[in-house]
Amino acid sequence: MTNKTLAQQLGEFAAQLRFKQLPPAAITLAKLGISDCIAVMVAGSREPAVQALRNTLAPLGGPAESSLYFSAERMPAPSAAWINSTAGHVLDYDDVAFGHPSVVIVPAILAEAEALAASGADIVTAYIAGYETWMELVTRERDNYQMKGWHPTPLLGALAAAAACANLKRLNAAAATSALGLAAAQASGVTASYGTMAKAMQVGKAAHTGVMSARLAASGMLAAPDALDHERGFLRAISPAGNVDLKRPPQLGTRWHAVEHGLSIKRYPMCYCAHRAIDATLEVAAKHRIAPENIAGIEVTLGKIQAATLKNHRPATGLDAIFSMEFASAAAIIAGNVGLKEVSDEFVARPDVQNLLKRVTVVASDEVDPAWPAMARFDQVRVQLQDGTTLTSEPVYRALGDAQRPLAAADLRAKFLDCFAAGESSADAVYVLQQLQCLETLPSCRSLYQHDVAALTA
Repeated sequence: MTNKTLAQQLGEFAAQLRFKQLPPAAITLAKLGISDCIAVMVAGSREPAVQALRNTLAPLGGPAESSLYFSAERMPAPSAAWINSTAGHVLDYDDVAFGHPSVVIVPAILAEAEALAASGADIVTAYIAGYETWMELVTRERDNYQMKGWHPTPLLGALAAAAACANLKRLNAAAATSALGLAAAQASGVTASYGTMAKAMQVGKAAHTGVMSARLAASGMLAAPDALDHERGFLRAISPAGNVDLKRPPQLGTRWHAVEHGLSIKRYPMCYCAHRAIDATLEVAAKHRIAPENIAGIEVTLGKIQAATLKNHRPATGLDAIFSMEFASAAAIIAGNVGLKEVSDEFVARPDVQNLLKRVTVVASDEVDPAWPAMARFDQVRVQLQDGTTLTSEPVYRALGDAQRPLAAADLRAKFLDCFAAGESSADAVYVLQQLQCLETLPSCRSLYQHDVAALTA
């Protein structure tokens, strides 16, 4: 029985983890999370929220340590982490594991790793240090953070990013513990921000917090070693009803969350609460070739928390639409897809889309998924036609792209290239993807950014 606090155990793990300790499945997961996050980061780079943040931080100056969304522009690592993470979340296209761990962890790591000229193996190891910290924290809460108003991704992601950066910077156990406590002192994020620019910004701020917390700890700033599990500490303070497990001993390095839980990669740039129902709608649409004008109504059955999260019932913009089940169903019928082209102001405003989404009804189910109580046991869609015919989808238990129903390699590659094209990136997407596929072999992560002919032949 250890007398160490939870922060001390997590700090010790983050400080001591090395690449040679990682199971092969964890290495694979890290490369998947890093690659997907980079893709969606580039796709979101031109969004107004990202550029507003960039325009605010750029005049502050500082050393040009790290690249912005694989462009030639550089900023101090903390600012780059903030901007890149915001870009990675603004389209809601980033991966899922009881929240969105990679979009906080990866931009923080990439920014600090570029400043340090860290190796690819160092990046992979830091990612797993962050991912394991994320899962160790998020699985302790028995209630739902979102129903209380907390946005768990920035709230806990700040600590995960701090652990990742502590590992990357080779902090000792005491300093890594302080980094976690310092991140807890700064972490925040509320669900009222959903469907607004602030949602992505608060996620990005968590990446910034991770970088800064590790840097502050490296400079000697201290935090309470029991900041996480003190009776008035972080986890009890944010717990919706005090129903948090602080007694379970971590099994860090012996039982790997990365192996047990994996990552779910999004097929659609929508809140993940809508993904199973989108799959169901696309199934019905493909099977019956439904004309929108022949539809009397669409009934979508999903969980109560999903329904509450998908709060925008009459979306007017692409940002609104990301949190609208009504829009997702209408887009799936009309376009046969819910992709980056559909989640745009122009498509959302189309009269046929607006007309059909008004015929969508959301029904909340009381049944919950025992593996993920925030979700219903399954989602299902019923389409009623004007002639009285009812078309019912199969129940969808896992979205396409879920860790238990993964996307094929060709689909992952297509998403990566599509995201680089959507962001109008000057980077060579094929080159970057090739480098990421052998990331653990790269002597320096800076080779990731040598993505043009001049740089490669210099």
